[in-house]
Amino acid sequence: MRAREREREKSLRGLMARSLVHSKSCCSAFAFRACALESHPSRVHLPGKARNARLLVLGGTGRVGGSTALALSNLSPDLQIVVGGRNREKGDSMVATLGNNSAFAQVDIDDMVSLERAMDDVDLVVHAAGPFQQAQNCNVLEAAISTKTAYVDVCDDIHYALHAKSFNDQAAAVNIPAITTGGIYPGVSNVMAAELVRAAKDESKGEPEKLRFYYYTAGTGGAGPTILATSFLLLGEEVVAYSKGEEIKLKPYSGGLNIDFGKGIGKRDVFLLNLPEVRSAHEILRVPTVSARFGTAPFFWNWGMSAMTNLLPPEYLRDRSKVQELVQLFDPIVRAVDGIAGERVSMRVDLECSDGRHTVSIFTHRRLSVSVGYSTAAFVLAILEGSSQPGVWFPEEPEGIAVEAREILLKRASQGTTNFVINKPPWMVETAPKEVGLGIYV
Repeated sequence: MRAREREREKSLRGLMARSLVHSKSCCSAFAFRACALESHPSRVHLPGKARNARLLVLGGTGRVGGSTALALSNLSPDLQIVVGGRNREKGDSMVATLGNNSAFAQVDIDDMVSLERAMDDVDLVVHAAGPFQQAQNCNVLEAAISTKTAYVDVCDDIHYALHAKSFNDQAAAVNIPAITTGGIYPGVSNVMAAELVRAAKDESKGEPEKLRFYYYTAGTGGAGPTILATSFLLLGEEVVAYSKGEEIKLKPYSGGLNIDFGKGIGKRDVFLLNLPEVRSAHEILRVPTVSARFGTAPFFWNWGMSAMTNLLPPEYLRDRSKVQELVQLFDPIVRAVDGIAGERVSMRVDLECSDGRHTVSIFTHRRLSVSVGYSTAAFVLAILEGSSQPGVWFPEEPEGIAVEAREILLKRASQGTTNFVINKPPWMVETAPKEVGLGIYV
């Protein structure tokens, strides 16, 4: 517990509670097109003391955490950012990049004393120190609750996310908001899905029946060895999906589909993976059929991922130490190919309803390493503005991100996108829609 009883924290929490975003509800179909926002982002004017909030970014010397710190600094320059990590040399380099309102803290996320010391006098912590697969604890969240510090993580593992959710009552008891899976995918993709479902219920006579998440990333998306480790670890997990309300289990990297991601990406092969948004969307948005697929480029990486699931036993791929050995083996090759393939990222979310309504949302960016930072920053800013209630929430839960705050969150996350549309029929966004006659497209 903080020595000074967290007076600054209480003041900020009160301000956050009073400053809930009151923007108008999202319109049924809106689009945000790309502009040169990576270097000139839209500044965010946080209210009162939230403008000078002190944030700790764990994993801040890595690709995802570093990108998040940079995005927060660009969006709201008055924020005080503490870069948390183990490597002081890398930390000092990041602080030099961020400028005067930043500092480095040496932190070991496996040491509760180290975590609580780092969170002293911090208003919000961002946990970007993955991978989250096979993690045995939620130390960062527990330390956040102990020190009454708001929390966001970029978890992409269902087991970790459910463990985090089990701390809901403890977080609510000390009046702190916490969001798990608050990155790009899952994270922004969850909010896109929630908006599709909300619009369908407002505008359609049918009921939402099928929700499908499709993701494409060129190479590792420039996101480094942690993403590579995450991919390998996911190949060791049986895929959980839902069909007509029933849970089904499938082989990882199976069930390939060729999906049209629209302009700038086109059609790409994607395969089943065990991702947390499938369960959270099924349970929270109450859609009976839900699945998630992912694909990469060049095409031979997909072949390689499929071969690994067939040749290596699942126990091997679930062993973090063995996966780290694989990462060390493949990382130089992957980096070389990334230099050629680039790091484009695209998300497509499809919703089909019982009355035949079919709507799509698409998010495409040239650089995953930039986009993931703005996506995570959007969740952080939403909490600072008071859009989250005390407790532990998934992004699609209205207690986590208020319905009226979703539009501004998506606008912030989509900075620099080359294609971002919400709630459109497929023929309006696909590269080669089919005409069935009389100007009707499917």
